[in-house]
Amino acid sequence: MRSTHKIMFFALMSLLFISGCTTKEVEKTVSLNKFTPDDPELYNTIVQMDSMFFDAYNNCDLDKQAEIYSDSIEFFHDQGGLMTSKQELLDGTEKNICGKVSRELVQGSIEVYPIKGYGAIEIGFHKFHNNQEEAGTPSKIGRFVIVWKAKNDTWEITKVMSLH
Repeated sequence: MRSTHKIMFFALMSLLFISGCTTKEVEKTVSLNKFTPDDPELYNTIVQMDSMFFDAYNNCDLDKQAEIYSDSIEFFHDQGGLMTSKQELLDGTEKNICGKVSRELVQGSIEVYPIKGYGAIEIGFHKFHNNQEEAGTPSKIGRFVIVWKAKNDTWEITKVMSLH
């Protein structure tokens, strides 16, 4: 009976090892694929909005950020939790980000998917640099998801998921 347990243990461990290797390989393949948008015009619009928003973020233009954030913003941060107050988000940015942190988009990482009757979802990778550290200090790459809503010929951010 003991040998049956050993065989089952080794079979289970082998299966876990193989499935772990397979999953990692799939992740590498997915993250390296070149994205081709279904709607190039929408893609270019969202990339432009991303650039506009993060230019305001990097230069502490809180008024511009406030214009782009929805009044009903939901900001999910894997380490900080959920924030639903636009004003608290802007206040936190002013206190903790302005002059201290800058965002760098990982070039070529943006994917944009249309959401019929609503807007678009943007997915990508970026890095944040602590401006208090020596130039060239490595930064960890994080994933982000932004939900954009088309509203009266403008775009606003309704949801953000920031994952590190």
